[in-house]
Amino acid sequence: MASETIVQSQGGGGLIANLAELSGAPEPALRLLLSILFGYPIAALHQLCVRKLEPLLQHIFFATCGFALCYFNYGTDSYHSVIAIWVTYLLVRLLHHAPQQLLIINFLFHMSYLIIGYIFTESNDYDIIWTMPHCVLVLRLIGFGFDISDGQKPREQLSNDQKETALSYIPSLIELTAYTFFPAAFLVGPQFPFRRYQRFIGGEFHEHDGAVNAGLKRGGVGLLYLIVRQLGATLLPDSYLMTEAFRNQSMLTKLFQVGIWGKIALYKFISCWLLVEGALMCTGFTYAGKTSDGKSDWSGCSNIKLILLETGSKMAHYVQSFNVNTNSWVAQYIYKRLKFLNNRMISYVAALAFLAVWHGFHSGYYIAFAMEYAIITFEKQCETIYAKDVIPKYGDILNNSKACKVISFVLLKIYNIMFMGWCLIPFILLSYDRYMYVYSTLGYYGFVMLASWLIVYNGYKFSRKSNKTDKTSSNEPEKKQN
Repeated sequence: MASETIVQSQGGGGLIANLAELSGAPEPALRLLLSILFGYPIAALHQLCVRKLEPLLQHIFFATCGFALCYFNYGTDSYHSVIAIWVTYLLVRLLHHAPQQLLIINFLFHMSYLIIGYIFTESNDYDIIWTMPHCVLVLRLIGFGFDISDGQKPREQLSNDQKETALSYIPSLIELTAYTFFPAAFLVGPQFPFRRYQRFIGGEFHEHDGAVNAGLKRGGVGLLYLIVRQLGATLLPDSYLMTEAFRNQSMLTKLFQVGIWGKIALYKFISCWLLVEGALMCTGFTYAGKTSDGKSDWSGCSNIKLILLETGSKMAHYVQSFNVNTNSWVAQYIYKRLKFLNNRMISYVAALAFLAVWHGFHSGYYIAFAMEYAIITFEKQCETIYAKDVIPKYGDILNNSKACKVISFVLLKIYNIMFMGWCLIPFILLSYDRYMYVYSTLGYYGFVMLASWLIVYNGYKFSRKSNKTDKTSSNEPEKKQN
């Protein structure tokens, strides 16, 4: 329903609609892809002409290009983004001398607006409508409010991260608009602080070379992932998991297929982020210093750590390598801001809860993040046992045997594939009836394994505690005798 509405608001016909029909892709998805690709000619135009102009004209250029892309995708629904920017600017002007009130009101406004948007528009599928870029915009403007608030505090009260992003002056409305609507990046991310945009406009990154080459390479990798994603989705579409053909496969085959399906599902996000990163690199926006060999590093806005993602052996590796900038944003503006609670567990759960609400109201998001928390906890517990009980006894064999290393790598990759696909089932399928149907087809193996582990781990802790008590009791007479 929501997708139909946006198509109608854009006229429902014309060149884009015909291209969508020919390619077999939904029109909103095609518009999104084209908007991301438009980032490259915009980057070229800026490199060739616009960056030589005064800052005001650059702000106008980026604000105009960004809003045009927004309107191209979402038509008159673009007013939601404009309202968000104007309200943020008004709040900053009125409340910058009251930092605490500013960040609270700004946070509540944007999250409330987004949640109400979800209530009125959310369907059973991923909706490429105005709420999709709006959730990116919400983080950007909430972070902006925090940065303004931090800028009004004494420097000695700020953490090192806050000192890097704090804003001591109030940007103009056109600056805020350009920052928020920065072409390509406002649609699907990545997140970056206003200070990076400020440094970029000021020409701080222009003297470094290699941006265009780095951007084109990153964009090329993005196209490769997009091709793999499209081919994979043709062979293993989401709907396949709910067919009798899938249900009738052997358990081992189903586990393997779910793992491959999960990879393909991730590539939908990864390809978009890589293409956006390429456009940002071509602009010269992503400078991150010098590498060890003295070359310019253009990974300053990288949202994916590809090598870690593809070679990782545990769920924690996926968290560390996937949607990196959003995770960093949540760490800086949510997790670390809850330090006053003096409880890392509560802060971590609160950060995951925020991420789930930020994504929407589909129960699949909450199950997926709960599973992430459970599996990462399981991994940490396994690592603790391994370090305390396995390495002291068998460390020489495990560390020096090539056969043990190969077996360990294979087993970890099997585990990695099995549980990555398992965790993505609710995140991709979203609605309860769909993901629970697939879970039932798989015999609820993930829940069974985690529940079994909970029993084993608590038994292990009880055993270690009992052994310590017995050793203490047996040593007491010796102490008295001595």
